[in-house]
Amino acid sequence: MKEFDAVSLGILWDRLISITDEIVSSLIRTSFSINVRESYDLSCVLFDANGVPIAQGSYSVPSFTGTAAPTLRHMLRKYPPATLRPGDIVATNDPWMGTGHLYDINVMRPVFRKDKLVGYTLSITHLPDIGGVGVSAGPTQIYEEGLRLPVCKLMRAGVLDTELMELIRTNVRVNEQVIGDIMANISCNEVGGRLLLEFMDEYGLDDLVPLSTAILAQSERTMRERIRTIPDGIYKNRIDIEGVNEAIPLACTITKKDDSVVVDFAGTGDSVRAAINVPFCYTRAWAAYSIKCLTTPGTPNNEGSVRPINVTAPEGCILNTQVPFPTAGRHAVGHFIVPLMMGAMQDAVPDRVQADVGMMNIFNVQGTNRDGRGIASLFFLAGGFGALAGMDGAPTTPAPSNMGVVPTEMWENITSMTVERRELLPDSGGPGAARGGVGQEVVLVNDTGNLLTVAFMGQRTQFPAKGFQGGKAGRLRGYQINGKPVNPKGRFVLNPGDVISLFEAGGGGFGDPARRPPELVLADVRSGLVTAEGALRDYGVRVDLKRGTAVRA
Repeated sequence: MKEFDAVSLGILWDRLISITDEIVSSLIRTSFSINVRESYDLSCVLFDANGVPIAQGSYSVPSFTGTAAPTLRHMLRKYPPATLRPGDIVATNDPWMGTGHLYDINVMRPVFRKDKLVGYTLSITHLPDIGGVGVSAGPTQIYEEGLRLPVCKLMRAGVLDTELMELIRTNVRVNEQVIGDIMANISCNEVGGRLLLEFMDEYGLDDLVPLSTAILAQSERTMRERIRTIPDGIYKNRIDIEGVNEAIPLACTITKKDDSVVVDFAGTGDSVRAAINVPFCYTRAWAAYSIKCLTTPGTPNNEGSVRPINVTAPEGCILNTQVPFPTAGRHAVGHFIVPLMMGAMQDAVPDRVQADVGMMNIFNVQGTNRDGRGIASLFFLAGGFGALAGMDGAPTTPAPSNMGVVPTEMWENITSMTVERRELLPDSGGPGAARGGVGQEVVLVNDTGNLLTVAFMGQRTQFPAKGFQGGKAGRLRGYQINGKPVNPKGRFVLNPGDVISLFEAGGGGFGDPARRPPELVLADVRSGLVTAEGALRDYGVRVDLKRGTAVRA
């Protein structure tokens, strides 16, 4: 086994990450949909010949990074390495083999060097459509949600399977965008393979496995060292979240011993007849992400960081759902894994946990714009970030996932909807020694001249983002159409001129609000994040903006 000194290992590791970053850039430049170009709903991962993930793009969705390794294993069970050929492209969108729902396409390319298989590249993107009813919480079985692709070959030895592509094209809305995004995935993997071979030639590497082994050993060693800093113990938490007809309990038990962690979700509620169920691959990814945030947030992701973590969930519970339960809106439940686990660990490592987040808000729009072009796209918004010890939560920041919010001008151009207002909501962030991030009000008007269908998958509408260590909860999220509250997980048809109003949730505060210095409360009022009334009510601070003073009442 080849040995690498620390300096060489660092250089080579950085080079691999730069390759994955270039794969991401290529994907974004060639994609057709705003889901990829603007929202960055994607991940790109590099594997060695043994199918072990070595590096990911710096900008990648955490859940996709966590599901990538199991996805590749499913692909290699269908197409063993010895059967793969240069130019093969393998894909699937199966929720239980991929990322948890049908709308993400996983595209893999084997990389050959002098007829030897040396690695794999894998890209994942959220497609604008996959048929069925579209992304919503409404379906009661997976079969209503769209076209489900088993592990299959899009290309064989460099030849595109035109019949398969025509099958996909026939079953989806906005088929130019869908096919364009699939081809962008194929192209970016071609770029990744070429760059990987150039890297191996430059450094005289005939085999990536020794380098991969060294990188993973370093990551695993660092992770185990940081896990040791957490006190041994059994840590539990239970929360209720919004279901469709009734609340759903989520529970976890985190057992930390020496340099390893076991996360068990026993006690979690059963799967439901609505499209918010979570396949285990998605659950495992978010659980591993949560532990990594508490231990080695600055270390690049790879399989080494996951090895000390074992995750279990009872089969059939909503965090380990089985066929045929629907999963389109699995984020509406799965995103709560992070605050659930942070809540369990808040007394063990109070200096590392984050108070509950206001959550990402995602809704689907389908129809026709005023130019006659089809619309099938997601609109991403964000509530407030949860506060940490000594750090305020940022306003309107996506969490726990990191997709970007679609720029207003781009959304208006694509959909012909008008974004009438985007405005921060003062007093929506949870009060605390560190204040929770505020949410926002967003108003959209259907100016297409046509009917539009919108499907909400709302969170934080009944159970606000909790504060930690004496911090207070943030404000709830709300949905209105034409000024009237509507079902936050409903599907609605908008007439021309109808108005959607969204009130984004605030993040939880951290620490007793009475410990927040008056000068910081004054700055919050000046910035429009807190009102003078809120300063007095929530912080006991009397603010006089004219005089520029803030004193304890």
